Amino acid sequence: MASLLHTVYSIRSSSNPFRTPKLADPPISLPFSRRRLVVKATETDKDEVRAKAPDKAPAESGSSINQILGIKGAKQETDKWKIRVQLMKPVTWPPLVWGVVCGAAASGNFHWTLEDVAKSIVCMLVSGPCLTGYTQTLNDWYDREIDAINEPYRPIPSGAISEDEVITQIWVLLLGGLGLAGLLDVWAGHNFPVIFYIAIGGSLLSYIYSAPPLKLKQNGWIGNFALGASYISLPWWAGQALFGTLTLDVVVLTLLYSIAGLGIAIVNDFKSVEGDRKMGLQSLPVAFGTETAKWICVGAIDITQLSVAGYLLASGKQYYALALLGLVAPQVFFQFKYFLKDPVKYDVKYQASAQPFLILGLLVTALAVSH
Repeated sequence: MASLLHTVYSIRSSSNPFRTPKLADPPISLPFSRRRLVVKATETDKDEVRAKAPDKAPAESGSSINQILGIKGAKQETDKWKIRVQLMKPVTWPPLVWGVVCGAAASGNFHWTLEDVAKSIVCMLVSGPCLTGYTQTLNDWYDREIDAINEPYRPIPSGAISEDEVITQIWVLLLGGLGLAGLLDVWAGHNFPVIFYIAIGGSLLSYIYSAPPLKLKQNGWIGNFALGASYISLPWWAGQALFGTLTLDVVVLTLLYSIAGLGIAIVNDFKSVEGDRKMGLQSLPVAFGTETAKWICVGAIDITQLSVAGYLLASGKQYYALALLGLVAPQVFFQFKYFLKDPVKYDVKYQASAQPFLILGLLVTALAVSH
């Protein structure tokens, strides 16, 4: 969530003191034209950023699939609904949706009835399209200066969508996600609206991750861990609370698992090194250099999963531990085949190849918890 909830959510509950942040009018001026973007510096920016915003991405590299998924290499679109979906980055939804599945499995109370399936689908809509979509749109809004440097053909810096339309989309997704979360609490018969507060906490985390003055993403360690927790912990918590009871040991275990999410988040930082450096963001590739950062990345992913496997083994759940170890092995293979060779060139290939094994490992851990 960096949503329900990244989170992550995606898993990625919270307590009562959270309240919905007010998305104020942005403190910067964005005069758009068809050919040129001028972005005035915010309080965190020292220099004026000027970048050419081409009418469309290079034809030879523009892909309609990439556009609708919200990843680099996207075809330039004029259809507003396609642009809105692009801002929500559907490619980021599956881990959050899967987190809900893991939470439901960990509860031990999910049954293949029409009602339970319907509840889970609504919870997936909250964690995926609604609150992850909110998070991604919000992040693109506050990253428009960086995108003007790294990817000037993206919807906001290119002027393909107006600032009023972006702000409206942020509010609709946020309020829609919170409303559905409250509905789930009523549907589940909760005396305390735990899912609603998970959603509030995830939404607040998303806001302070992207927006000044805190802007957690300026710090590679704190920002990436917050993102990892949103993708792993929050949707798991929501799914487990929907069908069972969220316990302290599960909260601790999923937060530790979020260190692997930190590693996943670092993968996305390599392609933005130039813009991050110019805007003063201390992502790990900027702070440590790409060579060191790529080893920090794979270390966080692998050591976390190996530690969880050790925990399962010590808990007498040997078969689950062995299954998790079996899912770590192909991830290591793809790290050497793609990511460690060139984290910028092969980031998409690496994530497409390795991430399915990581999320299957999450399910194995959830099933172990339920037993």
